[in-house]
Amino acid sequence: MPWTQNYAALGNSIPLTALAVSLPIFYLFWALAIKRMKGHIAGTTTLLFTIIDVILVYKMPVGLAISASILGVINGWFPIAWIIVAAVFLYNLTVEAGQFDIIKSSIASLSDDRRLQALLIAFSFGAFLEGAAGFGTPVAITASILVGLGFEPVYAAGICLVANTAPVAFGGIGSPIIAAQAASGFDQNIIAAAIGRQLPFLSVFVPLYLIILMAGWKGAKEVLPGIAVSGITFAVAQWWSSNYLGAMLPDIIASIFSLICTATLLKFWKPKNIWRFPNEKNAKIEQHKKYTGGQVLKAWSPFIVLTVMVGIWGSNPFKDFVTKQLKWFIMIPHWPGLDGLVYKAAPIVNKPTIYGANYKWDFFLATGTVILFASIITMIILKISPARASKVAGTTIKSLIYPIITIGSVLGFAYIANYSGLSYTLGLFFSLTGHAFPFFAPILGWLGVFLTGSDTSANALFGQLQRVTATQVGINPILTVAANSSGGVVGKMISPQSIAVAAAATDLVGRESDLFRFTIKHSVFMLVIIMCMTYIQAYFLPGMMPVLH
Repeated sequence: MPWTQNYAALGNSIPLTALAVSLPIFYLFWALAIKRMKGHIAGTTTLLFTIIDVILVYKMPVGLAISASILGVINGWFPIAWIIVAAVFLYNLTVEAGQFDIIKSSIASLSDDRRLQALLIAFSFGAFLEGAAGFGTPVAITASILVGLGFEPVYAAGICLVANTAPVAFGGIGSPIIAAQAASGFDQNIIAAAIGRQLPFLSVFVPLYLIILMAGWKGAKEVLPGIAVSGITFAVAQWWSSNYLGAMLPDIIASIFSLICTATLLKFWKPKNIWRFPNEKNAKIEQHKKYTGGQVLKAWSPFIVLTVMVGIWGSNPFKDFVTKQLKWFIMIPHWPGLDGLVYKAAPIVNKPTIYGANYKWDFFLATGTVILFASIITMIILKISPARASKVAGTTIKSLIYPIITIGSVLGFAYIANYSGLSYTLGLFFSLTGHAFPFFAPILGWLGVFLTGSDTSANALFGQLQRVTATQVGINPILTVAANSSGGVVGKMISPQSIAVAAAATDLVGRESDLFRFTIKHSVFMLVIIMCMTYIQAYFLPGMMPVLH
């Protein structure tokens, strides 16, 4: 029996309905930040709470609610959890082969200072991985590397989550902007240019903020040259490429430029003091063994191979080849008990429209598969036998059971939020703010990424709503569509999905609440900055935004 979403189900009131359907979100915040539940428990109980909530508030049929949740759980496992398993497996192979000591030495040869290592790995290299692959890959890889270097696990995970903000809007070869184009109808190059006139300010700020977070203002002042080069070079390249090259390459160009410039600086400049974490105060600075260029190249080969393969996988010719020739995928075109049974309603759409439901996992195009193939090549280069690799794989999967449960439950929550209309009710609630809407527009993106774990999904959810509301208020709609993505990037660090990835990569499974408490205040602080920026661009500096012709 078809069912139509009703965004004002309680008393025909959007505010009252929004309050009622927000309860699971408040519960999730409480479970992680106050109760400090383990991630998989918080995730599964939130999913159950949400199912009950939408059934009671929206009168959503039980079968539809359960079917939407199951579809979300499966999408959480494939492709999302597939990325984490493959990424951690690649890292573990590097450790198993004894190559990670050489990687640590090569980074330390640039600097033994933890602050500068964080800039190189968490910010610059992480941004490259975000631009090339996205969807959890940068946090999984960079957090593993930082822990291997000797970072405290909570700081390694937290720093990588905070660092993975500025590049998110252009992640996965521009996936979030492509989604924004589909939702809003605006050309992706215009959206990219608009975001490229917001995020560079954050890109300059994030490296400084990272180091203050680690070492305080006094510690940050000692490495200001490194911070300035890292952030400013990234921001300039991000602005230029987003305004002149489009949506797909800003992260890749900006991260490589930042990495090269920062590494070059460290050849000529070193901080006066080498900074380490408090628990390392009495630890002697290691005298790192010198390795030949060939040995360093071999140690880094897993990540070099990964970088090359991700670049190939992200190219349109390869995607076209895979689509036409390698048709190995799981496809359920009509998800049972859901497809064709849910209708979106006004004002989200002009007339009742079917909300389709299908499942597709394209094995060869999945980012996790790219990492798996890189792992197989790594086995050959590092001469790891299939028996040893199988043992590493078993250990990897065993260590990731709880994160896999967490990710599945979080995506189940995201899908039922979409199919029930919960996400749209919250979006409509914020659209009631009228003249102040530009100030609140980034919250929609932030909330969307918190709910779904993806800036791509947040743009798909709220892109059209941002355009329609801005037009009604009388401001440039490009601004609010861009603000949706810009606000979303700072929601990434508190998304339960991202936190589960970071916890898995740093052996913090069961301590997801610690990471949430670590990141929430930084997420809110950066969100307020973007909210103020959007309001200023709407009413005081409107000329900063591209104009529709």
